[in-house]
Order: sequence, then C-alpha cells, then structure tokens
Amino acid sequence: MKLDQRMQSIELILSDVDGVMTDGLITYDNLGIETKSFHVRDGLGIKLWQRAGHHFGILTARTSHIVKLRASELGVELVRQGVDQKLPVAIQIIESLDLQPEQVCYIGDDLADLEVLNYVGLPASVSDGAAEVRAAAKLVTKSAGGRGAIRELVETILDSQKRWADVLVDYSNS
Repeated sequence: MKLDQRMQSIELILSDVDGVMTDGLITYDNLGIETKSFHVRDGLGIKLWQRAGHHFGILTARTSHIVKLRASELGVELVRQGVDQKLPVAIQIIESLDLQPEQVCYIGDDLADLEVLNYVGLPASVSDGAAEVRAAAKLVTKSAGGRGAIRELVETILDSQKRWADVLVDYSNS
C-alpha cells in the first residue's frame, strides 16, 4: 500500500516521548530533578491534530512528571507511562477507541518501538531514529526528535487527508 493511501484513514497518532517529542537527552539538575525540552511547534501540531477531530496519545517506557504536565497542557488524555511492553498497551488503546490498526500511526525512535511500528497502519520514525526503526517505518520525518518531528508528521498526514487548509483557517487573515 502506498504512503498516501496509508495516511487517509489515520485517526490516532501514538507517540513515544524520549527521542521523539524530546531530543532524547535526559538531563538532571543539581537537585536530581529531571528536565526535558519539548518543541513548541510539536505542541501546536498536537493541538491542530486534535482540533481536526483526531486522537493523540503518548506511550513511553519511562515515567516522568514533566510528561504528565506537558500532556495535560496539550489536552492529551491518552498517556501511558512506565510501559515495558508497548504493543499490548497500544492494542488496548486502539481497541478502547474502537479503531483498527490501519487507522493508527505510531512514531518512535528506538528498538522498544519496533513491535508497535510493525502492528500499526502507518509506522513512522524521526530522522535520527535507530537504523532498525527507520527501516521499519513507512514515513521518516526530515526533523529530528524534539525538533518539530511531531508537527511535521501532523502536517504531512493532514495535508494528505486534504485537511491542512481547514486547520489553518484560525491563523489566516483572509
């Protein structure tokens, strides 16, 4: 199936965090408090995806309070942290939304993402993802993790679905 055909039915984007929504660096301050940097355009991309009537979810092996805060800030309710085996949790999310795997895009960057990538209709990777992940992906972003890859993915899918112009209406002067 061609990439454009795969994108037509996407209703849910599931995303890893470290290395996708962030640059993959884990930073601790002098008090041992973890910090992460999220790209602001990714945040708007997630909001635009949701405004277009779609679902967005986070599926990550690590657990971090900052991820909970960022998800809340963006109105993302599908947040699963501390997930060692991502595929069973992804299947649970997909079934809870009454979707089929073909209606799901998953974007990852490392080996723990491979099972989900091989299950969904649109497997995606960031440009700096592990070689095995990029090879499994049908869509590889030009942007690196934490550098606007989510926004790029959202724009690409919505443009393919002929919906990108619709979400831009609130931002145009005409």
